Amino acid sequence: MISYRKKAGFTIIELLITVSIIAILANYIIPTAVDVKAAAHYAKALAEFGGIRQSIEHYKTDFGDYPADTNRDIPPGLEAYLGPGIWPDAAWPGSVFDWDNWEDPDDPTKRILQISVRFCPIGEPDECKFPTNDWAEDFDINSSVYYCIKGACRPHINRPIDHPGHCVNCD
Repeated sequence: MISYRKKAGFTIIELLITVSIIAILANYIIPTAVDVKAAAHYAKALAEFGGIRQSIEHYKTDFGDYPADTNRDIPPGLEAYLGPGIWPDAAWPGSVFDWDNWEDPDDPTKRILQISVRFCPIGEPDECKFPTNDWAEDFDINSSVYYCIKGACRPHINRPIDHPGHCVNCD
């Protein structure tokens, strides 16, 4: 008696159907994963802003004033108040914290105090790595995400107050 056995394996139709199903699922899963990652970066930034704010307030209590402005470096003396790993790297990949203690360009009698996250290395505008959130779609080298402590906070001191940026605690 002759025995006919079917060869093990998949037909081309079965493979095409499987690949199509995977592509359809990936179409829904990948954007969701990107959104989740963006939300995680934002949540981490909020927590870090809060910790840095507390450190700055402790510094002010001990020294009677806020630290001087720094250019993406820890203000001298603030190291003792910050937890390990808090500075300089910020929540978004390639971003760094920046302490801003500026004279208000619209009113020199007032100060602007804020904690900023910068997305471009100094002097390297082609190396910027901006967040993927909708609020960052118009960001440029002078844009930032910032936590306002006092004054007319803004993304960058050399730009108008309405320059593209994102304040996490402004109304």
